[in-house]
Parts: sequence; structure tokens; C-alpha cells
Amino acid sequence: MAEQMKKPEPDLSEQTRVRREKLVELQAAGEDPFQLTRFDWDATSRQIKENFDAMEGKPVKIAGRLMSKRGMGKVSFCDLQDKDGRIQLYARQDEMDETVYKKFKKFDIGDIVGVDGEVFRTQRGEMSVRAKHITLLSKSLLPLPEKFHGLQDRELRYRQRYVDLMVNPDVKNNFLVRSKFIKHVRDFMDGRGYIEVETPVLNTISGGATARPFITHHNTLDIDMYMRIATELPLKRLIVGGMDRVYEIGRIFRNEGMDPKHNPEFTTIELYQAYADFNDMMDLFEDLLSSAAQKLLGTYQVQWQGEDIDLTPGWPRMPMHEAVKQYCGIDFMTIGSDEEAVAAAKSIGVELPETADKTWGNALYECFDQKVEEKLIQPTFITMHPVDVSPLAKRSPKDPRLTERFELFICHSEMGNAFSELNDPIDQRQRFQKQVEMRAKGDDEAGMMDEDFLTALEYGMPPTGGLGIGIDRCVMLLTGADTIRDVILFPTMKPLD
Repeated sequence: MAEQMKKPEPDLSEQTRVRREKLVELQAAGEDPFQLTRFDWDATSRQIKENFDAMEGKPVKIAGRLMSKRGMGKVSFCDLQDKDGRIQLYARQDEMDETVYKKFKKFDIGDIVGVDGEVFRTQRGEMSVRAKHITLLSKSLLPLPEKFHGLQDRELRYRQRYVDLMVNPDVKNNFLVRSKFIKHVRDFMDGRGYIEVETPVLNTISGGATARPFITHHNTLDIDMYMRIATELPLKRLIVGGMDRVYEIGRIFRNEGMDPKHNPEFTTIELYQAYADFNDMMDLFEDLLSSAAQKLLGTYQVQWQGEDIDLTPGWPRMPMHEAVKQYCGIDFMTIGSDEEAVAAAKSIGVELPETADKTWGNALYECFDQKVEEKLIQPTFITMHPVDVSPLAKRSPKDPRLTERFELFICHSEMGNAFSELNDPIDQRQRFQKQVEMRAKGDDEAGMMDEDFLTALEYGMPPTGGLGIGIDRCVMLLTGADTIRDVILFPTMKPLD
């Protein structure tokens, strides 16, 4: 890969040399395209095609990148690509200034041009622009991949997303869907009376989730700081302060591995609603995601990871212990001791992590995580997580070993996480302390003690429902992308040697 980028093929170097020579000639003639500052276009390819009958025969100004050139003597055909798509250009020497036409014949694929012309349809029926004048706006000094199909190496595509967007038209659609989905989320939340806020990216304490943080250093204060792994704790402080419905869409940073579902920086929406619980959050999440599919795609039926997914509202809600019973044959609700629970897990090949206490709750969770999650294809809410793995969720009044928490799974992928938020400061301190003990044992993903957050809880936080949604995975679902890198414009990449 590195060799491919560092040592171009000989013909590629030759093309680059020729293009630079053309630029030098233009500059010597006082026609440096890089000195031009603007072009007043008034139409796009899509506007012309969608309104062709009204625009036929009318003058237009369009701008974009030349993606192909086909010459037949004194007539040239080109494909011009702008922000909306592609349209054919028709350039004929006897319909243009001869000098302008000769200069145009020297333009290269990849050059950016401005075109004054007229909308018309060719003899073959193709909607086109008949060029009257063509201005070179920017010279492309590197050739595009051969015949639009040269950029197939996925790693190179991610490193050079700008080229990927030029030559692979379908790629752009993923990011248009992403933009529309985020707008839909904002409209959805704003319409329900939520307030969008911003909270710090740099913190003196790592908290709000269990994840390994990125650590940086603040020079003026001479202290280490943590890039946020969640927005949860600041947002719940706002609930304490009386902002009853808040949300934040923002970047999260976790110092973890990279695979088809994970990138070290990703985007979430976290939202909190006073006087609500996790059932309200399930209703909201289902409504949000299903309405996004209907609005953006026009259907509840999507295909993802080789599966046909039905997002029609009415998704099943299943306690974790019932899922383990159904898929693994172990009824944890009849197991009375930690030792029996760990033994039951081991009987189906489930081992607890070394840093995890050998408890009933951890055994239940690991059985689900290792044996059940991969089997969940259709949208399913898994509820009632053990308190051992839910340090910020409220205990279930029916069973203190469990919490009012859910995760939504689609195609064995976690799409979001939600709780009836813990608002008991005494219980919260004890759970923070448990995280501190786990960190002391070597678990660098465990949380830290947050005294200021405990102080906030001591002032009183109303019953609250909270929900965190992975924006990237939702976009993967809506676009059918099989890796998170296909829905992040600039994914994290290992530097080339």
C-alpha cells in the first residue's frame, strides 16, 4: 500500500509532468487559473435535468469537474460533475471562439471549469449543455484513477476521501443520508421540546461510560485531561439545574480498537428527560429510528449486513435473563448464588474477564454478550441489565440485582443504550467506588469518582430517563454500509511509513 502511494506508475508520472507543463504555459501567457477567485454559476446538473422542458433553449452557467472527454475533430463531448451529479457538455468549434475552443481541447480530465452555454438535447436524446464559452477555473495536476474505477482499494479510499468522492458517485450518498439523518434527529428532538446544548470535550475526570480514554495535557494548568468518552454526566447536571429536556449531538473519543463497528472518534446523541423512565426512552428511540427510515428511505424495510431488516414500529422488548434462557437454556432467575451463576456460565463455554468480579450479574451479562448478542437480527430491546455492569442506572424495584436499562440491537449490533437514571447519591457513590476498585485492579476502562456530580445529585435530581444513540451505526443501517469507515468522512487511519 505504501509503495503504491510513494512510487506511482511511470505513465502516471508522465501525465503529471505534462499537466505541470500545461500550467506553466498558461501562467506564461498570463492565464493562471489559480488567480481566478469566483464563477457566477446559476444552475446545477440536477436542476437542468429536473426542469429540462422549461429550461430547454435557455442560457445557463454551470461549474464543475471534467470527468471525461470524447473528441471527434471539431466537436467534443464531456461529462461535467458538479455538486448534484453529472451532465454532458457539447462543445463545437464553429459555435465557440476558435481560440477558446483550442484552449479547451488542451484541458485534462479532472480540471475544474465554468461553462456558459445553452440547455439542449442531443440527437441521441441526452440532456446536455451546448457550450458557448468555457473557463478553466482550477488545473488538476494529478490524473484521476483510470476510467473512474481505479480507486477500489478500500484503505486508499479512506485515506484519500476527496478522490473517493470524485470518482465513486455512490459514496457521496452515504454522507448525504448522514446529514439528513442528523437534521431529522434535531427536528425530532426540537419538536418534542428538547433543548440542544454543548458540554466540554476536555475533562479532568473520565466518566459517564466504561471505556479507555485519550489523555492529553493542559500546559497552562499543568494537568492531564481526558477527552470525553460520554456526555452523560454534564447533561445530567443540567437536569439537576432545571433544564428538563436536553440533548447533545457531538463527537466522543475512546482509545479502543478499530473494526467494522468501532472508530476511536465517533458521534452520538445523548438525551435526558426529567420525570420519565427507560420505557419512555424505548418509545422515543423506536419512533426516532423508524420515522427516519420512513422519511429518508420511504420504507421501513432495509437491508443491512446481508439481512432483511423490518423497522416497522412495535419492536420486541426482552429482559436480558429471558434472552439468555431462550438462547442458552439457563434460567438465571432460579440461580441463587454467585458461585452457581459462574458455574452455569462456564458450562456453556463462557468465561468471565479476569478483572470482573465473579458475581451473578457479571455471569448473566457475559452469557448474553458472548452467546446471545450475535443472534439478534431484527430490532430488539434487551432490558433489565445487571447492576454490576450498569453503574449509572437505577435499580429495578422488583429485583435489586437488575437495573432499568436497555440496549437496542439490530443485526447483532448495539444501536443505543438507555436507563432510568440513578438519582440516589448514596447508591451512586457506592457504585463509583466499585469502579475505582476495578481501576485499581488494572481495569483502565473503569470510571472514576466524580465528587462534583455526586454533589449535584445531593441537591436532588428528578426521576429521569436517558438515552445514548450511536449516530454512525444508525447511518450504517440506513445506507446498508458494512463498516463504520464508510459513513465517517475521515476515519482514523494508521500513518503510512
